[in-house]
Amino acid sequence: MYEFHGDKKRYFDMTYRVTKEHIIPFLERTIEIKPDMRVLEIGCGEAGVLKAFIERECLCTGIELEESRIELAKGFLSEELSTGKVQFLNKNIYDVNPDVDLDGLYDIIVLKDVIEHIPDQARFMPELLRFLQKGGVVFFAFPPWMMPYGGHQQVLPGKLASKLPFTHLLPGPLYPMLLKLLGTPKSGIDTMEEIRSTGISIERFERVSRKSGFTVAQKQFYLFNPIYEHKFGLKPRKQWGWVSRVPFLRNFVTMGVYYSLRS
Repeated sequence: MYEFHGDKKRYFDMTYRVTKEHIIPFLERTIEIKPDMRVLEIGCGEAGVLKAFIERECLCTGIELEESRIELAKGFLSEELSTGKVQFLNKNIYDVNPDVDLDGLYDIIVLKDVIEHIPDQARFMPELLRFLQKGGVVFFAFPPWMMPYGGHQQVLPGKLASKLPFTHLLPGPLYPMLLKLLGTPKSGIDTMEEIRSTGISIERFERVSRKSGFTVAQKQFYLFNPIYEHKFGLKPRKQWGWVSRVPFLRNFVTMGVYYSLRS
């Protein structure tokens, strides 16, 4: 497993820096970020993203299913938590009542590297409208499923299994068979199969967004995802414009996408 996946403080710092340097500037092309704006992150993990918004004097909420990650977030943002700048909720998003659990609606909702892990995205996307203030914006960042490591195989413990690109695109049982041959434990194979069941393409994301009542305000495709600078030392590089406009093909050579949506 890559070191940054095990070092949660380092991963917290990476997501903070990417949010400050790339995500917030991208969002500001759609919405002016002002003090006391309410920001909700769904799948907040250790909350590095929220730290960047707190620095902009926003009032932040993080929702996360994994209790252990919420506890880490509380530790990393202990001062902000004690002063009421951030709050956390360990709950399934479908069970959350924004008026009861969250004290109202939000100006910005953030889902960074989350939508590709959510089953039944067509059911999930309209749920976001329950949390969004009129005139608000939803931000998404995700790796298209068909890009070289869209199956998240880079998190596998085996050196070869974690470095082979495009293996997640093998059809039917061939992918788990290959993983088994490469020494991947059953738990790892199950995780990869779960991700395969939820991975999302650019075209599917845009289709589901439209059907859910959203319009695309801004989008940016990256040849090299901005977080790769902190993970691998690769400078962010935007995708060539003509590639971004070619459906299907763009999924294979785009390492990350940013979207801001309005209802």
